[in-house]
Amino acid sequence: MVLPRFRVPEEIAIRVPQENMRATLEDMFRHVGMSSEDAAQSADVLMFADLRAIETHGVSNMMRSYMNAFAAGTMNPRPDWKIVRESLSTATIESDSGHGLVIGPKAMNLAIEKAERTGIGAVVVANGRHFGAAAYHAMLALPHDMIGVAMTVGGINVLPTWGAEPLIGLNPIGFAAPTRDEPPFVFDAAMSSVAGNKATLAKRLGVKMMPGWIADAEGNPIMEEVDPPDQMFMLPVGGTRELGSHKGYGLSVMVDILSGLLSGTGPGFVVKGRAEAGQASRGGAAHHFLAYKVDAFTDLDGFKDDMDLFMRTLRESKPAPGHERVMYAGLPEHEDEIDRRANGVPYHPEVIDWFRDITSELDLEWRLT
Repeated sequence: MVLPRFRVPEEIAIRVPQENMRATLEDMFRHVGMSSEDAAQSADVLMFADLRAIETHGVSNMMRSYMNAFAAGTMNPRPDWKIVRESLSTATIESDSGHGLVIGPKAMNLAIEKAERTGIGAVVVANGRHFGAAAYHAMLALPHDMIGVAMTVGGINVLPTWGAEPLIGLNPIGFAAPTRDEPPFVFDAAMSSVAGNKATLAKRLGVKMMPGWIADAEGNPIMEEVDPPDQMFMLPVGGTRELGSHKGYGLSVMVDILSGLLSGTGPGFVVKGRAEAGQASRGGAAHHFLAYKVDAFTDLDGFKDDMDLFMRTLRESKPAPGHERVMYAGLPEHEDEIDRRANGVPYHPEVIDWFRDITSELDLEWRLT
């Protein structure tokens, strides 16, 4: 659930129908050499984030980064990806620097196929690139009556607890579990105190970073509200040891092991070092995807009944003073998606200005009206 401070204020927001932005994204991805199928898939991941108010991973932040990566040649628009190791329930994919918005869904769908046969499917990806919102990949399992998990290593700008050198990544985990009548439980969070892209949003919106989110250049946690500094490090979930940062730190290392080391890519800080030395082809992002077939473990109907009971009880439970209601992961995003599909996605004027400039530069049709 996006914090209110990171939402574009309605009085300045420019609402764009999601299909118009989707078509623009497809135009841009085709322009850099992607196939029409891959362009549509990539646009779908980004629009998923925008529709569900996952502002850090939607078009506002990510399209500039992606276009820069294509221009620099660090992301391959037509990768020759392949399975390099495989068993009945597992696989390792060599991504060939392919866009994570394309390779991620392929890997998750492969995990789902394997889970259909064996009960569990696990797929890791090496030499990948940013795969967008982890929740998108995890939720691909839901129509198959499966639990989905997706995680990735990236953004090596997080300090270990008590450390002054950034050696761990933002390392988000996405988790989705099916329900029957209630909106599904969908958790998606970085293992840092706040997603790295929140600093970009804060600068665009002119809001401050909260205490315990970041550290200064020497590694000192900043325990007051501040404007995003030019140089900073992210802190693990918890911020400081006294507030539980060792938990976020440990979870981040876990993601690195399951994604980076298990895929043969290596620790994230090693991959970052390779990239800085001009050896990005030996590393790139690493991902891990899991699918659990529910009825391989328990009765499916009973599971969904229990999930509905669980989610409904949380939703209807007594709120604390000053709060209107209790939420659970996935519920506010579900409600945002209903609103944004009906009324358009709210974008900051600066974002629309960027799209106007880039579509003009690329001689593409202007659709964002």
